[in-house]
Amino acid sequence: MSGPKAHDWIADMAPYVPGKSSVSGVKNPVKLSSNECAYGPSPKAVQAFADAAETMLRYPEGGSDKLRHAIADVYKLDADRLICGTGSGDILTLLIHAYTGPGDEIIYSEYGFSLYPVQTEAVGATGVAVPNKNWAADVDGILAAVSEDTKLVFVDNPNNPTGAYLCEREIERLHAGLPQDVLLVLDGAYAECVTAKDYCAGERLVERAENVVMTRTFSKMYALAGLRVGWAYGPRRIVDMLNRIRMPFNVSVSAQPAAAAAVQDEDHLRASVAFNDEWRAAMTAGLTALGLDVVTSQANFILVGFPAEGDKTANLANQFLNEHGYIVRALSVLPDHLRISVGTAEQNNAVIAILTEFMNGSPQ
Repeated sequence: MSGPKAHDWIADMAPYVPGKSSVSGVKNPVKLSSNECAYGPSPKAVQAFADAAETMLRYPEGGSDKLRHAIADVYKLDADRLICGTGSGDILTLLIHAYTGPGDEIIYSEYGFSLYPVQTEAVGATGVAVPNKNWAADVDGILAAVSEDTKLVFVDNPNNPTGAYLCEREIERLHAGLPQDVLLVLDGAYAECVTAKDYCAGERLVERAENVVMTRTFSKMYALAGLRVGWAYGPRRIVDMLNRIRMPFNVSVSAQPAAAAAVQDEDHLRASVAFNDEWRAAMTAGLTALGLDVVTSQANFILVGFPAEGDKTANLANQFLNEHGYIVRALSVLPDHLRISVGTAEQNNAVIAILTEFMNGSPQ
């Protein structure tokens, strides 16, 4: 075949697969497959988004200055060390493209955010997947996997898709064991969900280290997934490199003020976190009572294990939920598990009821 030819490693790679949003034969299914925030966005963010409609003919401010300063004010950070992107996935991708390439290695957890291996392959680097320990990243396993070719280590904390987390002490231990020329990326997409007292998203480590970047998103507890806004905090020289290669105007004219309003509405975030904590615990208790293996989660979802054989498998449970109009996340890397997002009170109760019927009955 003639014509332009992509890199061989791109032609052979599998694309990122998002959570399913539809079910054949089901009208308006309930989507609990993408960890969206059921509590909803701040009304102030909604109003800021609506107000921005009058300026949609204009390009957005290129450096997201007002948004960066809003984030800095709330989280007590240096705005000059912040960068915003089209979701945190945008920034994770920029880091891979800026610091790795063919011949380099990128380390991440075996059960981790599936964007990591996708973008690792996209630049021709080699991914090193380290088995999880107690469902979270394995510090000792990661350190043992480091080689002279290692350029970047990803830790999604809390982990996606397990919901498990590493405490601040373990993150500090991991960083202490890494060579100074290896970049540690702390992916805190679910940081706002965490209620554990020994957790830190990484800002304190970023403040004193030259090889650590922390990423965050507005897609989860801020409930702005559709606007695609994320941010990172890192050393000035790393932020400078990312600003050199990011797309211009990468955060839209409506997303910037909406995200700024969202981060400034701290009361709404606290209410959202409290709602998530309440229902995460309720769903864990309800499904554990059915004899299912629920991983203790610090995210806005739970990972539920089913029997590997028989008529109560994860695949059959997923089909049963689909038939009742509920979409959850089936996982190719964890075929005996389903990841279920925390939904509204009504949706959460319905999931428990449907799975109670599934476990107590004999679905065909």
